[in-house]
Amino acid sequence: MVAVVVAAGLGRRFGGTKPKPTLRLLGRAVVAIAVEGLAAGGVTDAVVVINGSVSHLFKAALAGSPIPVITTPGGDTRQQSVQRGLDVIREHPRLSKAKVVLVHDAVRPMMPAYVVENVIKAVREGAPAVAPVVPVTDSIRVVSNGEEGTNAPFDRSRLRAVQTPQGFDLQVLLDSHEKMAAQGLDFTDDVSCCESNGHPVTLVPGSRMGMKITEPADLTVARALWRVRASLGHHSGKRFWRRRKELPQ
Repeated sequence: MVAVVVAAGLGRRFGGTKPKPTLRLLGRAVVAIAVEGLAAGGVTDAVVVINGSVSHLFKAALAGSPIPVITTPGGDTRQQSVQRGLDVIREHPRLSKAKVVLVHDAVRPMMPAYVVENVIKAVREGAPAVAPVVPVTDSIRVVSNGEEGTNAPFDRSRLRAVQTPQGFDLQVLLDSHEKMAAQGLDFTDDVSCCESNGHPVTLVPGSRMGMKITEPADLTVARALWRVRASLGHHSGKRFWRRRKELPQ
């Protein structure tokens, strides 16, 4: 069970001198926590796509990983970075035999293990592309022609926010990425890439704990939540990732 962990972004919205995945939550790097969570959910190997200019930071961060990790430099876009990770899997004598592959954003470090397990389960049961989602809770308004003065309410009950890890039949994802690259098309997530090639997307329940660290305030919130999890007394191992009742889903 292999995962491509995307950690090559420059983090322009966040600022600072270090990539977001190498920042720390209570002494541990964000990317290391993300890999540990995937491992707790059943992932056996990870290909971490990194910013090659700071490879030493990632090497140090991933030194204690519970599963084997291969690092590879990313591309100019997220889609290109995922493609680089898939190239490693395709060329690897063991990983190329995988039936299921996950794609996960390193800056979603706290996704619970049960979500990872459910994504994997859905792919194993025949779904070619799977994404965890959560309901949109904010009120939504649609702006016309980019002008905030012309707007209208939108029914949020049918909206879902898409998270990672997203799961795929490996061959479906490989083929979809190749076709999109050949057409020069770019996508913000991988289920959309597969959907554009005729593969249906299956949704499974995600978790509010799977928040994405985009801005400095997000890191502050993540640190607070991480302290709560640590206070439960399960700072390592699978049990730590399965605490479903104490925290918001």
